[in-house]
Amino acid sequence: MTDHKEELKKAIKQKLRLNYGCTEQQASDAEMLKACAMVLRDIMAERGVQSRAQTAREEKRKVHYMSLEFLMGRSLMKNAFNLNLLEPLRAAVEELGFDAGRIFDMEPDAGLGNGGLGRLAACYLDSMTTLEIPATGYSICYELGIFKQKIVDGQQVELPDDWKNLGDAWLLPKPQETEEVHFGGKVRTRWDNGHLMVIHEDYTRVLAVPCDMEIAGYDTDHVNTLRLWDAKSPKPLDMKLFGQGQYLQAGEEQAMANVISKILYPEDNHYEGKSLRLKQQYFFVSATIQSITRQHIQTYGTLKNFHEKNVIQINDTHPALVIPELMRILIDDAGLSWGEAWHITTNAVAYTNHTVLAEALECWPQRLIELLLPRVWQIIQEIARRWQAQVAHFYHDDPEKVEKMAIIWDGTVRMANLCIAGGMAVNGVSALHSDILRHDVFRDACAMEPEKFKNVTNGIDHRRWLAQINPGLDKLIRELTGGDAYLTAPQKLRELETYAEDEAVLKRLERIKQENKENFARFAKRQQGVVLNTDAIFDVQVKRLHEYKRQLLNVLHIIGLYQYLQDHPQAEMVPHVFLFGAKAAPGYAVAKRIIQLINSLADEINHNPICKDKLQVVFLENYRVTLAEMLMPASEVSQQISTAGKEASGTGNMKFMMNGALTVGTLDGANVEMHEVLGDENIFLFGLKADEVARLAPNYDPALLYERDPLLRRVLDQLRHGFRDGVSYEDLFQRLVYGSGCPADQYLLLADFNAYCAAEQRMAQVYRDRKQWNQMSLRNIARSGIFAADRAIGQYADTIWHVPYKK
Repeated sequence: MTDHKEELKKAIKQKLRLNYGCTEQQASDAEMLKACAMVLRDIMAERGVQSRAQTAREEKRKVHYMSLEFLMGRSLMKNAFNLNLLEPLRAAVEELGFDAGRIFDMEPDAGLGNGGLGRLAACYLDSMTTLEIPATGYSICYELGIFKQKIVDGQQVELPDDWKNLGDAWLLPKPQETEEVHFGGKVRTRWDNGHLMVIHEDYTRVLAVPCDMEIAGYDTDHVNTLRLWDAKSPKPLDMKLFGQGQYLQAGEEQAMANVISKILYPEDNHYEGKSLRLKQQYFFVSATIQSITRQHIQTYGTLKNFHEKNVIQINDTHPALVIPELMRILIDDAGLSWGEAWHITTNAVAYTNHTVLAEALECWPQRLIELLLPRVWQIIQEIARRWQAQVAHFYHDDPEKVEKMAIIWDGTVRMANLCIAGGMAVNGVSALHSDILRHDVFRDACAMEPEKFKNVTNGIDHRRWLAQINPGLDKLIRELTGGDAYLTAPQKLRELETYAEDEAVLKRLERIKQENKENFARFAKRQQGVVLNTDAIFDVQVKRLHEYKRQLLNVLHIIGLYQYLQDHPQAEMVPHVFLFGAKAAPGYAVAKRIIQLINSLADEINHNPICKDKLQVVFLENYRVTLAEMLMPASEVSQQISTAGKEASGTGNMKFMMNGALTVGTLDGANVEMHEVLGDENIFLFGLKADEVARLAPNYDPALLYERDPLLRRVLDQLRHGFRDGVSYEDLFQRLVYGSGCPADQYLLLADFNAYCAAEQRMAQVYRDRKQWNQMSLRNIARSGIFAADRAIGQYADTIWHVPYKK
């Protein structure tokens, strides 16, 4: 360690002198953070050069993972951990006169994602690197990323998140590899000696400038890359207009290009927003495919073997335009026939579906694609025509099947159907989800091409989400399993189960959890000024705010508990702290109202003396990766209560389980597989199953439940009356009971209410028995190895990508 520490000190001092013109005595904390980042970046960059050279020498098949989101979080501690330099770096920073903890805490989250989709992509890139699979991730270098959430008067306010101010130290700009992306214009075609010649003219050009972020694997010298595309205008500032005082007009073209990479997910509830979001998707796709094909030609001199040496995994439908764009390059630029190009494309592209929600299966107005992407539109039309003929032949011209499976229908382009037609594989992300895709959402397509449909249950980077964030538990696991082998062999966690009757181990596990709760309480006090009762159950629901995730069901239960305490102020109960964390999409009005409701309820309960040391509700502001890293080790109960059949998988459920929290949940998403490994005795299940939801939904009338159940009625009436802040939630009441612009209670909160309350009661009762609780916690940790991302990536490599990996 001493050698590494001294080398790091020398390198950091050199970075401070060369990049910031200062000594360690003169450097600010920000300069020290950036210098540390650049030192690790240099180590990874050198290894990255060697990794890419080896891949080229051995002509390995490369994986290209395309996702509009990569929720990387902080990188300094993660990269140092993976490089086995965390302790030497910590010591080097301290000896240079800085507080290492403060330096690590200064780093902003790279907020290039919205939630589970982006965090999954980040976990997978880590695992691909650790398993030594040659891979590159691709996304947009969003200047602001996901917004910073501020709670003002109980309501969410969105603020810009300028992560690049400090985070850009990880980025390696590669201007020499800039690609040019074309929008709009006109397309002319002509035939020349049997070849279709395509002339695209009068288009608008946007430059895609790559900024690379190196990704270190654990216990390996292999390094992969996350390539982030920054949008720039090729036109300089119009000096003539500027000189005439027309300052805004002078920079108009530059501003129009720059806005593409300005922010993650612009609102698309108006034409301009839809146009910008489509531009983002095509910008990202076109730059990526041009880059991949250019590198391939430099290596092999032809694109005819492209599918043999490359596989493109698209994470959700956002990168779906990769299919027509690859076809465009193969036909227009490489001069291949349609048949050759289609064979290559359909053997190179694979699609991961992440949702069964109809509103999330992307569709684009036909007219928008025609105007923005005229050549791509022509190719989509031809793909759609051929696919429709294939469907019609298979289903004997059944008009219902033809309409349902069409790529273009009624002026709309359906991206999921495009992915199915043009992909070599379609996978769901949990056993239940994949089953729903096969037998419901994509049933007709599955009947045509059943071999295309696969399942790969999601996984998480257990090195980050256990070893790195929960050092006390990591130390215990190493002692009980004989070392750190579990970091690359997560199945070794199963050995913990042999200690389920060991009182000393169970007590130690309880102490670790208590210390983590106290650490988080200090963090919450520092960040938000809230004082948490660390003697209470930490009952946690943190995730994106969406109605199907049913944060509102949790709220209704808490209202019921509060009303019980009002009726029985002397009642004994297990002290309970309910912790929420969630961001609502800026245009999702109902989700934002639920956040306001949670804060109204928290204000009511936390100011009522009868709740002191019994009941507490806290909404954690600005939920993000860094906050999750503090919260997961401290959590005791994990709320995974989505309507059965709606959650594709979830990954938060896996992180909680791995850190010893017990799940209160429905049989939805990966909860189904968690239940399979845990059994009824180590999880608190409740509610309707997916098939029961499907049967109930058509005839469901929540107003009957409201009328017949006095407990439920009283809880719902509280929404109408509101709380001490005087805000009424009549709108949410109407939405649940009678419907308001949508089916009443479409996610069946009221149908599951009593079962949910009973599950919470069972959980609280078990919590009183400390031995039983700690045994259940230990079994959750022991059986969580199957949910490691390494296992998931191994499945992708074996069943979809067909690439070797380090076992």
